[in-house]
Amino acid sequence: MSLRHKAFSAAFRAISATGADRWGRGLAQGKGAILTLHHVRPAAPGGFRPNGLLEITPGFLDRALTLIRAEGYDIVSLDEALVRLADSKPGRFFVTLTFDDGYRDNLDHAWPVLAKHEAPWTLYVVRGFAERTARLWWLELEEAIRALPRLSLDLPDGGFDAPAGSDVEKQKAFDQLYWRLRKGPEAILLSTISDLGRQAGIDPAALVERECLPVETLRSLAGAPGVTIGAHTLSHPMLAKHPEEVARREIVESKAWLEEALGMPIRHFAYPVGDPTSAGPREFALAKEAGFASAVTTRPGHLFAGHTQHLHALPRVSLNGLHQSEAALRALLSGLPFLAWNRGRKVSVG
Repeated sequence: MSLRHKAFSAAFRAISATGADRWGRGLAQGKGAILTLHHVRPAAPGGFRPNGLLEITPGFLDRALTLIRAEGYDIVSLDEALVRLADSKPGRFFVTLTFDDGYRDNLDHAWPVLAKHEAPWTLYVVRGFAERTARLWWLELEEAIRALPRLSLDLPDGGFDAPAGSDVEKQKAFDQLYWRLRKGPEAILLSTISDLGRQAGIDPAALVERECLPVETLRSLAGAPGVTIGAHTLSHPMLAKHPEEVARREIVESKAWLEEALGMPIRHFAYPVGDPTSAGPREFALAKEAGFASAVTTRPGHLFAGHTQHLHALPRVSLNGLHQSEAALRALLSGLPFLAWNRGRKVSVG
């Protein structure tokens, strides 16, 4: 675990130990919170797991839902969340569950837990993952570094050379290369990871087939009790890095494709990656223009009354696989970590 995440863990423990997650609610807790999840599956062996923050265990999901209900909070659908957000009268704090990308384990491991708790949930689907035409590039990068003993690359901004023999070296190489590529154009990121994948013998399409639900399964899932399906673009690009016509097509056509494929209205959207470098005011306007009732980011925070004016820039709270503890969950639901993160602002959409 990095120093950053160790600091997060310490903060969560401090909030829990002092009882601040209870007495601080009046200061920081909003009307509700939208939780972000990706993978839900049994814990993998330790070692090199750079994308481990994107997965929680079914057991932790079960404990989380139990705690949410024990605290007297409601678990509601996205549609119900929008209704409650618009209600000027005080109401019980609510939690909405959202799952990004459309992974197979959401059905295999998450859905049984959700059904046990009668918890509604939203699955955001990428057309290219469902049809095996887009790339899980962050997983390609992980698998390539796992396979290679050393990385040696010629990049537009200079060379990159790093040992990758041990798990520690692999993690360091992943962190350095990942964030260096994230800062630049997406085309360079994709081509660089393709080159690494070829060196390591990685099959990108096979990874998507292994991890993601196909269209046929999505059709069977559509309309199931408690399940909402939302759009997550055509190919999972970081939209803000692309020209407006590309971003518009990714947003508009993902809605049209899903509606045709599933035979039902698609009301909700999630921005890929979802941070300020991937989705900003231009993308918020495009999602509204496309006719979505809501669109979610990965900007951290609770939902406040002011978000009724920014329904296409909604914050979420990540259930991070590196912090699968009751202390972390209590702290996140209290809203206190976001009071500091957002510098006291309840609505941060700039």
